[in-house]
Amino acid sequence: MSDRACVLVSALSETQGVPRRCADVIREHFDVATMEEFLKNKEQLENKIKVIFMWEFYPMVDEKLLRSLPALKVIVNNGVGVDHYDLPLIFSFGVKLANTPSVVDAATADMGMALLLASARNVLEGHRIATLPNITVFPINVNGMEVTGATLGIIGMGRIGYKVAQRARGFDMKILYHNRNRRPEKEEQLVGARYCVKIGDLLQESDFVMVVVNLTPQSRKLIGEKELCQMKPSATLINISRGAVIDQDALVQVLQKRRIRAAALDVTDPEPLPRDHPLLHLPNVTLTPHFGTATDQTTLKMVDVMIENALAAIHGRPVPNEVLLP
Repeated sequence: MSDRACVLVSALSETQGVPRRCADVIREHFDVATMEEFLKNKEQLENKIKVIFMWEFYPMVDEKLLRSLPALKVIVNNGVGVDHYDLPLIFSFGVKLANTPSVVDAATADMGMALLLASARNVLEGHRIATLPNITVFPINVNGMEVTGATLGIIGMGRIGYKVAQRARGFDMKILYHNRNRRPEKEEQLVGARYCVKIGDLLQESDFVMVVVNLTPQSRKLIGEKELCQMKPSATLINISRGAVIDQDALVQVLQKRRIRAAALDVTDPEPLPRDHPLLHLPNVTLTPHFGTATDQTTLKMVDVMIENALAAIHGRPVPNEVLLP
């Protein structure tokens, strides 16, 4: 180890922790220690570690870890959501928290459209049929739902939600949105979006409903039985925000009863779901393992922003993407 500041990561791996391919970029600015290395060499590392790079919720930041890192200046999150942190606890140690907004927006919006299209056009079922070992004739009764000209309701028209609307515009979709605050009229006109003051109006009119909100105490189980039953029987629910925004028990019930056509989920609560969870076995559910930001380009952009935030905190400069208590 050199005299440079050290970054703590859960691991360096392509399957867990910070992707190994990003390690060289980080090492241009910092030494890097994994949790395993830290636990074996606490006395050597505890005063060198000034940054934690949090990747996919790890390493777990609790009071024990914070007490063991007296030189820690900042925790930098790979992504936008910070609902998995105890913010008052972190701030009580004089540690800053930063995230990586903006760089994740395009990839996450792309994922939302990918799920919408895959569910609407039965892509997974089509793959299953096309790869059946003994098939000789393809069925002609596996019709999906038309996307072009359909109505998309976006719940949460922030940066990502707006990028979803831009993409949906390319499919000539009619766009409704519900948000805490209405967007400027010019921005609405650019994507042809109509504001719904009441979430119920959006749910009743939409062929596809995409949830793109941050997880807060107010948005937890924002979509429950009441809201699901307001959707069209032919409608599809897409979630690219956080799993806890949807009441999953209620979602299972409406899907089993075919009260809505389908659900396409990039996020669940918890992640991964228990292997016997009903959502894993329903034919009208499309699931992906929180792939929203998972592209090579976005990963490298996130690392660059994480480094920028970390360097600012270490050198006493304003942290570009600092997270504050609401």
